[in-house]
Amino acid sequence: MLSLQHCISYGFINTCLKSLVIERFGEETWENLRLMAGVQETFMTYEIYDDDITLRLVQEACKMLDISSEVVLKLFGDYFFSFCKMSGYDTMLRTLGGNLVEFIENLDALHSYLALSYEAMNAPSFRVERMDDGRILLHYYSDRKGLYHIVPGIIEAVAKDFFDSEVTMTILNQSEEDERTGKKEHVVFHMVQKEKVSKRKAQPRQKGSNEEIQAEKEDKEEKMKRMKARYASLQLCPRKRSPWETVRSIVMLGQGNLRQSFTPSYPKRLWIEEQAFCNAFPFHIVFDQDLVVKQTGVNIQKFVPGLQTAGIRLDEYFTIVHPEVIFNIQSIKKFINSQFVLKTRREMLPEIHQNQSTLKLRGQMMWMESLNCMIYLCSPKLRSLQELEERGLHLADIAQHDTTRDLILLNQQRLAEIELSNQLERKKEELRILSRNLEIEKQKSEKLLYAMLPTHVANQLKEGKRVEAGEFKVCTILFSDVVTFTNICAACEPIQIVNMLNAMYSRFDRLTNIHNVYKVETIGDAYMVVGGVPVPTDTHAERVANFALGMRIAAREVTSPITGQPIQIRVGLHTGSVLAGVVGDKMPRYCLFGDTVNTASRMESHGLPDHIHLSPFTYSVLKDKGNFEIAERGEIEVKGKGLMRTFFLLNNLQKSDEQIMGLVDGETCVYQKDPEDVTDAQNEVSPEDTDRGQKEEEKKEEEVEKWKNHTSSPSLCPGKTSPDHLIQFDVTPAYESPTDFKHPHNGLHSESISTKFCSIL
Repeated sequence: MLSLQHCISYGFINTCLKSLVIERFGEETWENLRLMAGVQETFMTYEIYDDDITLRLVQEACKMLDISSEVVLKLFGDYFFSFCKMSGYDTMLRTLGGNLVEFIENLDALHSYLALSYEAMNAPSFRVERMDDGRILLHYYSDRKGLYHIVPGIIEAVAKDFFDSEVTMTILNQSEEDERTGKKEHVVFHMVQKEKVSKRKAQPRQKGSNEEIQAEKEDKEEKMKRMKARYASLQLCPRKRSPWETVRSIVMLGQGNLRQSFTPSYPKRLWIEEQAFCNAFPFHIVFDQDLVVKQTGVNIQKFVPGLQTAGIRLDEYFTIVHPEVIFNIQSIKKFINSQFVLKTRREMLPEIHQNQSTLKLRGQMMWMESLNCMIYLCSPKLRSLQELEERGLHLADIAQHDTTRDLILLNQQRLAEIELSNQLERKKEELRILSRNLEIEKQKSEKLLYAMLPTHVANQLKEGKRVEAGEFKVCTILFSDVVTFTNICAACEPIQIVNMLNAMYSRFDRLTNIHNVYKVETIGDAYMVVGGVPVPTDTHAERVANFALGMRIAAREVTSPITGQPIQIRVGLHTGSVLAGVVGDKMPRYCLFGDTVNTASRMESHGLPDHIHLSPFTYSVLKDKGNFEIAERGEIEVKGKGLMRTFFLLNNLQKSDEQIMGLVDGETCVYQKDPEDVTDAQNEVSPEDTDRGQKEEEKKEEEVEKWKNHTSSPSLCPGKTSPDHLIQFDVTPAYESPTDFKHPHNGLHSESISTKFCSIL
């Protein structure tokens, strides 16, 4: 049976251990165990791995589950038997023996067969010893120490499943084997097997049932005696016999069971001549208790001519490969039920065979008591046609009755299937790794896409859908720029400008997530955000106002490369309606159109350093909130707009600077009460949004009535957009910000957003 020790170097055993942990303890436990042991995620069935991988997994499993290694190994042994059956070895295992002892005695033969496929296999060895007092001892030999607790788990599972019995195994002795040259660990188990008693349903007893049962039993015994007396009088070989008489002559009836008797018949002398025997068994060796060769087959003489010399010893030309025992008659007798593999000594071969691979023989040892000699009936140990050729052999050299011929041809096909299986497993693993890397790259691409476009817009574009333009009745737009930016650019190196803008924009990008506003783009030193687009919200003005206050604080943390002093920014806000849509196919951009964009830009350009400039529309929305301190600037001449009464936003009366910057643990400025649902098409505005926009427009009309009398530009009125004032901002990525801020992700922006330079079209 496939045991842990013979394939511990193969991926099969590690896959079994992985399957056990997942089945009993779950996927998460296996992942934690794998990481603690520092091993890979998957294992190839026929690939050879270091023994240390399995040992680390077992050790970490003991620590994680807080159980002893004995329990873990026994549990693994029990599961390993089930895993072998599930892997297709069920029929092979069932046919090893009719009882548990025969099963164990043939394990070594199974290992020898499996070695044809698992060439690097290092199998343990099992030997059953029947004591005079009736005890059965199981000897276990292995090169790997500390794994013998697996044996009781496997043997108990085999006895329960195949032979419907219970086995108790007790360790009698554990030592290093002296009589062997290999398999240094030798553990002796006392094996006690008990047959399971099938439970029968109790039959209801009637009155007088004991007497009836006794009478029935006596009647059956009397009938049985009469039948035996009758059949005993039949002749053994009558001339004329009926079919039933023939059956009766070979069947004996006793206690209701059929028993078939067999007694072998041996000839008085061997009816085969010496020459015919040596030709029929071309690979055989007869040697005495002193290992002196008495007789050999014809073909083994051809490849090892030295065996023709009289009086030579077998150990002069061969070494024992399996079982790894001392080459003497006592050790051979002790392991007489094992399959023996002998290898020729290269230095004893003829010169023409020196460059060829050494010949290995595999067969059975049989002790002939009357002759006081041992006969070794064997065949060449070969795995493939290639090995046959390497050793200078041909199929004709193997006797026709020898199944080694068929085994070589069948195993040749088996090796081809194994190689194909290896290739498929490797390709599967490569595909899994590529798929995982592809998913990582996909996430990076989506992160960049979501940084450039709103989430719902990006999702529609990924699905190949057309994104329709939509109108937002009311929103608040912010523009900012750096004071004396032109002078800074003229006096500094380009990399200094880039570093300064990167430091500033990285802080601004973080604030967009804190206050849940949408970053539209950057234009040189100008920074543009919008509240209420693409997700309509009642608090668009508050969000942008708090973001503006945070910008002013963040800008003071960035120094000018010329003076070394904190830079100053101008900020302008305006509230109104806009059109929004995706423009372009090759590098699509989510653009805002309308006079509201133009007016917000004018608020920024006509503002003062380190001040937040508000239009009368934005002021009308914020003044009723009671959260902000606002000072009136008065009427100023605005280019293209005429006289406007504007205001300065000073601070937030309800929130501290730490809260505005999102630096208070467990508290942010994100507005949780606002709706988060976004329509698939922005041009489909819900009735509630329309009513909300109309009410806000009515509030503003009274506030701006006087101002409207002083301006000649009707396009400033909310809800009305003039084609003459449409401004489109096209974004071209320039470099990526290396920031690594940790903050909540609102689904609209990535954690690290690329700084972009844009041109006004």
